[in-house]
Amino acid sequence: MVEMGIKICVKNVHKSFGNLKVLNGVSFDVYDGEFLCILGPSGCGKTTLLRIIGGLESANEGYVEIDGKEPSPKNHKIGYVPQDEALFPWRTIYGNIGIGLEIMKIRRQEVERRVRELIEFIGLSGFEFYYPHQLSGGMRKKVAIARALAIDPDILLFDEPFADLDMQTRYILLEELINIWGKLKKTVVFVTHSIDEAIFLADRIIILSKIPAKVKETVKVGLKRPRNLLSDDFLRIKREISKCMGTPL
Repeated sequence: MVEMGIKICVKNVHKSFGNLKVLNGVSFDVYDGEFLCILGPSGCGKTTLLRIIGGLESANEGYVEIDGKEPSPKNHKIGYVPQDEALFPWRTIYGNIGIGLEIMKIRRQEVERRVRELIEFIGLSGFEFYYPHQLSGGMRKKVAIARALAIDPDILLFDEPFADLDMQTRYILLEELINIWGKLKKTVVFVTHSIDEAIFLADRIIILSKIPAKVKETVKVGLKRPRNLLSDDFLRIKREISKCMGTPL
């Protein structure tokens, strides 16, 4: 029986690669329509945990359920946005966004309709037939997000997608991502090692320890959007999280 409102259940997840223990009994829930951030130091196992949630890795112990079922392409549509975009260089923007729909064998007319709607939605009208190498880093990130949205996913998983961008472009895209989420209300799990990024985005933040990772703290952000990185409340939460993580401000 799935508890009312819970979209994703992560229960006592352990993961090792050979003798290296990466995850050490990680447990938390993600609520339907929630924007949840997983925050932790680099190399603590955040990406491994996200891949387990997405059904791309298996846990050694424990389990993950989405709507009460094991994560699987047969059971769920999962949108995944990796750090490096993973766009196909030989495909246009149009072709990259539509690839998931083609794999699902959606009718061509429907693919065209959805892709054109998404291109307009993310603000890339006029760039449909450009190739990835012709776009800026920020524009490629938008394409990766649109590709994930094209399949109308049950959940969206983000693996530090903006980590390699300059600060200005990064926060422009963070604002755009929150706007997209506000309109679509998808359940989002977003991995980051940036405290500012997590507070700016999340309804709740799961703080992981150093490897082997376990949940150190769960923080409910509770700030109205849009959020100001220099507001007293934002800085107060930042100090609390920094103290929990043992990192200097």
